[in-house]
Amino acid sequence: MTGAAKRVALETLGWVLLVLGVALIFLPGPGLLGIFAGLALLSQQYEWAERRVEPVKVRALIGAAEGVETWPRIVLSLAGVAILVACGVIWIQRPDAPGWWPISDDWWLPGGLWTGVTQIGSGVIALFLIAYSYRRFHGKPEAVRELRESIDEAHQDDHETRSA
Repeated sequence: MTGAAKRVALETLGWVLLVLGVALIFLPGPGLLGIFAGLALLSQQYEWAERRVEPVKVRALIGAAEGVETWPRIVLSLAGVAILVACGVIWIQRPDAPGWWPISDDWWLPGGLWTGVTQIGSGVIALFLIAYSYRRFHGKPEAVRELRESIDEAHQDDHETRSA
């Protein structure tokens, strides 16, 4: 692959991941992970993306750390994964619309097979992220403190850059 073709392919993938990450903030899935991946690719071409990679990464890690801070949060996260995967299985099986469904049957479980597959895939990714977060952050307040300090430093650097 030529240099120009590789650059275009990576830039296109970066934009797709960034847009997908933003969508996944509102849909079931790891939105910050997609945003981070997209920004990481785009940072090779754009200075604005390079400036945003580290803050997004740190915020994603803080969210991961807070998600495994307590056992109720861990249990709720795992329950969310189970519900997401169960919905994916239901979407794949695509049962008939129930009698109480008020609109056309065509609108019952829209998207079909691939919606179910992406729900299950999101559940698997979420499970791995929970396990990663647990191993890295659970019971390790010093790791969370370091993350928070890095955000404070980034804010200070940003403020100093804007003041100059």
